[in-house]
Amino acid sequence: MIPAMAAMIGVFAIAGAWAVSTQDRYSLKVPNGLAFSEFRGYETWQVVSISQDGNLMSVILANPVMINAYLAGIPANGKPVPDGAKLAKIHWNPQKMTSFPAATVPGTEHDVDFMVKDSKRFTDSGGWGWAVFEYNAGSDTFRPGTLADMPPQGNDAKCGFACHTIVKTRDYVFTDYAHK
Repeated sequence: MIPAMAAMIGVFAIAGAWAVSTQDRYSLKVPNGLAFSEFRGYETWQVVSISQDGNLMSVILANPVMINAYLAGIPANGKPVPDGAKLAKIHWNPQKMTSFPAATVPGTEHDVDFMVKDSKRFTDSGGWGWAVFEYNAGSDTFRPGTLADMPPQGNDAKCGFACHTIVKTRDYVFTDYAHK
């Protein structure tokens, strides 16, 4: 009985050490308060589109508020995106598929970008808040993007505003909803 108990304690100690060393990405925030936790569950949101951004491949996901806006013709119709709409863009480094080398598939994750429409909270950035979180595959952790990253990212909630002003007439949204 004592050896079995010792083994169980060892298993729990290892599991506990692993849990402590694992990053809680949902505790991360960019300045001005935009937090990773505001996008909890983004991995299960509906696909809006895919893209290639430089040498990275991407998928753009949207929460149900944004999907409903797209289905209503927003932003292409010039109407504003409703508050509560959220978008996530996951970037990966591409790699050749080992079992079918003609195919290029996502390799290691590079970063994740977030947008949230909150016209009261983000009055000085078109009603949108942005966040970029860079991913480190070696440590399996995220950190807020910085000006030292490629491409450079301001690390506050307005980090996407400058780039997105060219689509101001589309309420700062680049991506169209892909036909399915």
